[in-house]
Amino acid sequence: MITIINRTKYLGYYFKQLDWSTFQRFFKRIQEEKGMSSVSLWFDIISSVYRYNIGLMDFFTFRFYTKSHEERSKWVGTGLKYEFDLKMNPIHTRSILENKLEFYEAYAPFIRHTYCSIADLEKENEKAALVFTNPTGKIVIKDASGQCGWDVEVVQAKDISIADLRNYMASKKFDLAEEFVQQHSVIQSLSSSGLNTVRMMTIINNDGGVDILGARMRISVNSHVDNLASGNIACPIDLETGEIVGKGVYSDITKASVTHHPVTGVSLLGFQIPMWQEIIETTKKIALHHPENRGVGWDVAITENGPDFIEGNHNWCKILWQIPVDQGLKSVLEKYK
Repeated sequence: MITIINRTKYLGYYFKQLDWSTFQRFFKRIQEEKGMSSVSLWFDIISSVYRYNIGLMDFFTFRFYTKSHEERSKWVGTGLKYEFDLKMNPIHTRSILENKLEFYEAYAPFIRHTYCSIADLEKENEKAALVFTNPTGKIVIKDASGQCGWDVEVVQAKDISIADLRNYMASKKFDLAEEFVQQHSVIQSLSSSGLNTVRMMTIINNDGGVDILGARMRISVNSHVDNLASGNIACPIDLETGEIVGKGVYSDITKASVTHHPVTGVSLLGFQIPMWQEIIETTKKIALHHPENRGVGWDVAITENGPDFIEGNHNWCKILWQIPVDQGLKSVLEKYK
């Protein structure tokens, strides 16, 4: 009974947060493709929310309309992931992963680029000066609590004063300014439209060690950000070699997976991520830096000087984890109950 009540609450939340435009586009596509009536498709979606603890959009993103009951039962949906994250990263410990300024302070040894708060700009202190004199000449400004790379702007340091930047940020309700991260030339050749990062998913196991649950290359496609929600692609990475071992997938079910970057034409299969062993070693270190948060998805930029940790996500994306390998990975999480 408790399960039914909770999933009914989740269903209400899913409807409240639903991107109706995308949902209706996917719904119509599958209805026509499968020759299903509206009623039968709605029934399958809603029953799946209760039976498999998934969200409304998960039904499409996970391609459940192509999967059997046995296959569906293996996937980690929105509801299950929410419950898992509450156990791994309690609400009272996760603030350092929700605010980028807090994250940079808490994980300072792993942050290569300079940054400052709007308060630092007000004081015109050393932190502000370092951001303004960073070698790229470009400054990224944003809301430190923002998600998915939305509402991010890039300004040229030579074109603006510290005082004017502070005032502009205040008008936009931005509170973080940071050095533009120049990615490794090999990664730049793959896609130059945005900063491309590796998502490393880690769990601190019951013995206090670090397990890496997977690595995915997030690749921008004519976008200044690299997340799937903005129309970009993601590929699975072999943890041993650091090579991309699968096609680039979209979360948009109307787009086919690709073997080459849609803009640069660079082959994805076999693409070698630079400095892979250093990324693995540093990821294990950062995961233990604040062990009170056991399960984190780390966004790692790769520079010529080594990995630079951009973000830590307490609610790392179950979509990014599973769809690049087209496999439900619920059995992996079950080991950490």
